[in-house]
Amino acid sequence: MSDPADAPTIAVTMHSSLSQIAAEDWDACACPETEDGGRARDPFTTHRFLKALEDSGSVGTGTGWDPRYLTAELDGRIIACAPLYAKSHSQGEYIFDHNWAHALERAGGRYYPKLQIAVPFTPATGRRILTRPGYDAEGLGALVQGAIQVAADNQLSSLHVTFCTEDEAIAGEQIGLLRRRTQQYHWDNRGYDSFDGFLADLSSRKRKTIRKERARAQAFGGTIQHFTGDQIQPEHWAAFWDFYQDTGARKWGTPYLTRRFFDIAQDQLRDDILLVMAERDGEWVAGALNVIGRDTLYGRYWGCIEDHPCLHFELCYYQAMDHAVAHGLSRVEAGAQGEHKLSRGYLPVYTHSLHWIGDAGFSDAVARYLEAESQAVGQDIEILTSYGPFRKDQIEEQE
Repeated sequence: MSDPADAPTIAVTMHSSLSQIAAEDWDACACPETEDGGRARDPFTTHRFLKALEDSGSVGTGTGWDPRYLTAELDGRIIACAPLYAKSHSQGEYIFDHNWAHALERAGGRYYPKLQIAVPFTPATGRRILTRPGYDAEGLGALVQGAIQVAADNQLSSLHVTFCTEDEAIAGEQIGLLRRRTQQYHWDNRGYDSFDGFLADLSSRKRKTIRKERARAQAFGGTIQHFTGDQIQPEHWAAFWDFYQDTGARKWGTPYLTRRFFDIAQDQLRDDILLVMAERDGEWVAGALNVIGRDTLYGRYWGCIEDHPCLHFELCYYQAMDHAVAHGLSRVEAGAQGEHKLSRGYLPVYTHSLHWIGDAGFSDAVARYLEAESQAVGQDIEILTSYGPFRKDQIEEQE
């Protein structure tokens, strides 16, 4: 039997900037599937996307998202990495823990700062512990242990891993983290060859409603166009910045992304982006920004400078579905929350996160809360799915 003391040592290092980590090393862990020349499965964890957030000032000093990226090295080779941030608030996370913060602080504790393994401002499921193929268990164990050690050494309240995969959630729970289940609305492309193919799966009443809604939206008096890659021009980003500012001011008070982020996106990210833009009388009046993954289209931002009936649903949901069908993508993730998505074919699904709480008593209280919450979320998903637009036989088939 081998001696555990003979096991190779994995060195975990914390970095304050992605510039300290070579892009090829990071992406070998984040998106090894791109070696065949294809797209990244999760574009949000690529070196270029995370670095765009950092270089644009969307994260960093003054934002409440201070980079503390982790790498794990074995025999001088990076085998795993994670986008870790020190947080001074809970904004831009979409897995809500404000009540936890209030409870701990009312009891005399201090919730902030905390540590967060996440993609800032991005409620999209993907791997959060990024490992080279073959190092899943070693990488996850080393980086989680390293992050907890950082939290403990600095007397931080907690560590959170948000929008991780279900496999990561199971593995994290097995090594002692608290597992949380929440929900989102996703649309599945069940091999449709057209939007009408999707409509055929719906009840007659829902099918008619969506057709009327699309017709009403498309009668806004202009045209709807798709742009990706080199089709995207600076004028599109200038218009979209206006849309984003309007939405950000209404939803968050201050938009999370800086104007500089969109300039970097034009240079570094445009092949990952699908802009759906509405033009009327020679002016861009509304738009939706999507990020393109290997098999998923991620709806991220929407905005407008003119209000037109149903145009939001058309640009954000139906046009995304059209693109997914045309390009053989299996799913559209339309972002956080929104029961209005249900009637448009986006069904509720589980999302997952992991949590470590330093205070044992508070951790026990959170664990009890999560158990009750999980049961409630499961019941909600079952009930909401039954109210979806699909014919009964299609619901049974999907189950």
